[in-house]
Amino acid sequence: MAKLYFYYASMNAGKSTTLLQADFNYRERGMTTMLWTAALDDRSAKSGGGKPIHSRIGLQADAHLYRPETDLWDAVAPLHAVNPIACVLIDEAQFLSEEQVWQCARLADEAGIPVLCYGLRTDFRGRLFEGAAALLGIADALVELKAVCHCGRKATMNLRVDAQGNAIVEGAQTEIGGNDRYVALCRRHFTEAGRHSG
Repeated sequence: MAKLYFYYASMNAGKSTTLLQADFNYRERGMTTMLWTAALDDRSAKSGGGKPIHSRIGLQADAHLYRPETDLWDAVAPLHAVNPIACVLIDEAQFLSEEQVWQCARLADEAGIPVLCYGLRTDFRGRLFEGAAALLGIADALVELKAVCHCGRKATMNLRVDAQGNAIVEGAQTEIGGNDRYVALCRRHFTEAGRHSG
């Protein structure tokens, strides 16, 4: 029976690397996969890379882009009926809507396709993203990937910083960025940075 998986972590835990390795494993065995990532994360296009999914260690792959209006069932199921898809892999899954998460569950339950979602659990304020909340609620398997805080503890939080490295405490939930905008911290150091609102 196919399952819906949610691999979650803070920034810099290797989520995209793990996704790309899983994709490679399927394809190496001659199986067809389908990769997705959020259209709003356009960092690779801006850098000239042209590969929607790329990891910090240099792995990359082309992927379909999902937007808020994308119906993942309608986008995947008809293709699967013609050419069976062994696995659907979704990067930046925190940006999925709740409805899209249920579409992923339907792909697993009705189409029999394993769906592997990779993303952040919480934003820079420690609040759940919509997609992460839905995945934490209904995924068959939850897998925490580990990042490390500068103190050596497990990093579970994402601190947003300005160009000088100062903590940012207000702003939109979604602001795309990498190591220049976010630092992965343990809860203690996240709180000490002035991020805990009580």
